[in-house]
Amino acid sequence: MLKSKMTRRTFLKASAITGVVAASASYVGRGNISDASSIQDAEKIPNLCNGCSSRCGMTVTVSDGRVVRVDGNPLHSRSRGTLCGRAHGAALLAYHPDRLTEPLKKNENGEFEPISWEQAYKEIGEKLQTIINEHGPDSFAYFQNPKRVQRLYGDRFVEALGSANIFSHNASCNLSRDTGFKHVLGGVPSGDVANAKVTLFIGRSYGDGIRPSQLQNLVTAKDNGSKIYIVDPRLNSTSNLADEWLPIKPGTDLALLLAIANVLIEENLYDKEFCEEHGNRFEDFEREMKQYTPEWASDKTDLSVDVIKQVARDLGENRPKAIVEQSWKGAFGCNYENSTETARMVGLVNALLGNINVDGGMLFTSGPSLESPDNLKEPGELKPRVDGAGIKGEKWYLADTAKGVGNAVPDFVKEGKLKAAFCQHHNPVRNHPDYEVMKEGYEGLDLLVVVDIWMSETAEVADYVLPESSWLERTEAVEGLGGKTPTVNLRVQAIDKIHPKTKNFSEIMSELADEMGLSDYFTDLETENRTACEKLGISYDELLEQGTIQLESTWEPGYQGSNTESGKVEFACQAFEDAGFTAVPKWVEPKVTIPEGEFRLIHGKQNIHSHTYSTNIPKLAQISKEYNLDSVWINKKRADELGIKDGDPVIIENEMHTGKTTAKVTEAIHPEAAFYPSHYGSRASLTYNDDNGLSINDYTPHQYEAMSGAPNMMETSVQIKKDGA
Repeated sequence: MLKSKMTRRTFLKASAITGVVAASASYVGRGNISDASSIQDAEKIPNLCNGCSSRCGMTVTVSDGRVVRVDGNPLHSRSRGTLCGRAHGAALLAYHPDRLTEPLKKNENGEFEPISWEQAYKEIGEKLQTIINEHGPDSFAYFQNPKRVQRLYGDRFVEALGSANIFSHNASCNLSRDTGFKHVLGGVPSGDVANAKVTLFIGRSYGDGIRPSQLQNLVTAKDNGSKIYIVDPRLNSTSNLADEWLPIKPGTDLALLLAIANVLIEENLYDKEFCEEHGNRFEDFEREMKQYTPEWASDKTDLSVDVIKQVARDLGENRPKAIVEQSWKGAFGCNYENSTETARMVGLVNALLGNINVDGGMLFTSGPSLESPDNLKEPGELKPRVDGAGIKGEKWYLADTAKGVGNAVPDFVKEGKLKAAFCQHHNPVRNHPDYEVMKEGYEGLDLLVVVDIWMSETAEVADYVLPESSWLERTEAVEGLGGKTPTVNLRVQAIDKIHPKTKNFSEIMSELADEMGLSDYFTDLETENRTACEKLGISYDELLEQGTIQLESTWEPGYQGSNTESGKVEFACQAFEDAGFTAVPKWVEPKVTIPEGEFRLIHGKQNIHSHTYSTNIPKLAQISKEYNLDSVWINKKRADELGIKDGDPVIIENEMHTGKTTAKVTEAIHPEAAFYPSHYGSRASLTYNDDNGLSINDYTPHQYEAMSGAPNMMETSVQIKKDGA
């Protein structure tokens, strides 16, 4: 059985990457600027980082019309005055040589040629309207990154045409997680890590998927004496703040959670009053959990019986200030056949601890309500979603409708259900498993329009590519953040447009709407922003100056009920039974059994990269190469058996793909797992994409988790051998 405690040596090794990030300069203009006074006298403009989806608040320093420095905005609840390495890299995007500079249309030879905005709007509008007239509004879909500007101008455009087919980038991040949480708790809470006495992380790493506030909360927790457990096949970068690492067999987190529930109930370490008063069909859950003993789970997880009992007891004895952190993608965002059940159990173990909406527990907080002008036309009745998400009787009835089953687009195209799509700030062809299947699917659309700053894999198969201004060249929609202290935040244009023919997304969609006779649904961005602030009772001009305004707290401690079918915590959920599954969570085996001699390919984030776009940023790409960050982690015992030494060139292969990389041989990974970062392997024809590593999606087949339709991104097996062996 495997168990690992943190040592000083492990701490130092795990901290090494932090030094890499710290070494990346804050200066992002034409080289380093040594004259501090020139920066001090320069203009400082509030903004929201575009290094990842967290959109941390920042201050952009501009000198002579160029960005020369970025710093965290101390008023913003996510950055708190600090930025990670992604932010410094993302600030270079405005000046990138791969920027799209004018609208493009693919000609009959499959090559792109420049066209005017007027021609683009006219042709796109005519083609889209023809498709809708012939095939219905539900033949049209929109793929986006779900921020408020996308909702105001992208979602509204789709709905104005009568379609409900809105698919989020998060379908390839946390569709399973959110599906599970939605049905048992009514939504996804946030762990109050700073005030918890015990925190159990399931596959999540604050040190890799960086949000500065979360790392600060974790440091606060440690200063307060909190106990931190990390459950992960790999010793991730958060381990320097952990008390114990539990190197679990990949794909078996569900078994651990079932056993924790068993111990909590059998040893009377749960909040009986909460479960009986606020739980639906708790007695059914209690009965089901009896079979999932620590001895049973030990065999599944490769964790010792004593460790499983210890974790459960630490949680139960410290309730309600004990949490199983909600994760993001982690181990159960969209990775295994049992991921939705794992998410259900994360929610229900927290309910057993009675920690819902209490200090040191799992908090449900709300952000500010941001409204549009009253005179805008509202969409009428929408056609049903093409994926059936949320529709009783459909295959993916359970799936979270805020994300949709984006993985299924190639199937919908083949079946003739989807004919046209718009895609903005999203790269589904590369971000979902099986590149060839995804590419063929999107190529099969009668009309594909992509809005982006450069040519992604999805843009390369589009019919039209529309150039968006970079995030530093545009003001966006006012947006809110929840929390005990909610905030209103704004991205403010920091520099003039570098390429005059680029446009903001709000401009593009408003002008296309005008072309299609949909102008009554839209207004200009400044009117949207001023209206939202006015209705909220704050000053838009003040927001333009500060970037962030804190609001009075509306959070009330104590359980407030659940937004579920019963209005309670669903220890047994009728919706799952209606969908052909069991009302109470149960053990589900991973879909793929790893043959002897092979590895389960798992993946995760690195703290200088975001998805696949950041590997085309030169400074971040340089760090990856200099520190061999695009290496595959292999357990030392397994590597010895294969004759592989640290730093050796190796081949990773299966029936789908063969690729070459470097081995990182370490004891800090479970023997069955091979870990490779998720950021590499872009196929787009971009300047810094040469030799940029492998893609985990090339090794994973096109498949679906039965419950949510998620893409099962770690359900694959690979062989690893020394190159030349």
